[in-house]
Amino acid sequence: MMDIGSRARTLPAPPHIVWGSLVEPRRPNARPWLNLLSDETEPKILAAEEPATVVWSSLWPNRPGDQVRFELRAADGGTLLRFTLLAAGQPPDPSKLGHMRHRMNKLLFADLRYSYGQ
Repeated sequence: MMDIGSRARTLPAPPHIVWGSLVEPRRPNARPWLNLLSDETEPKILAAEEPATVVWSSLWPNRPGDQVRFELRAADGGTLLRFTLLAAGQPPDPSKLGHMRHRMNKLLFADLRYSYGQ
């Protein structure tokens, strides 16, 4: 797998809460945050070690071998969350890669963050 993009930012919730959100994004009674576009598909959990790592399958059906790896660690009462996009084969063209990075940033650092009330 080839690293094609990564970003880390803090979220206000502690690691075990963020980990749970990533492992079960449609958990009953949780605020919805994983709002997928028409060109995206529900990710599958490929690996998870509480509370430090989660690996998702690709969100993009036209790139089925790609993965998203999450690393979590405690930071200032919240969580430092890093996502890394991993390509199974050829990297996407620059336009697609930009779209993928933008979507992960929005899903995690806007939608997921707001689901915690901030």
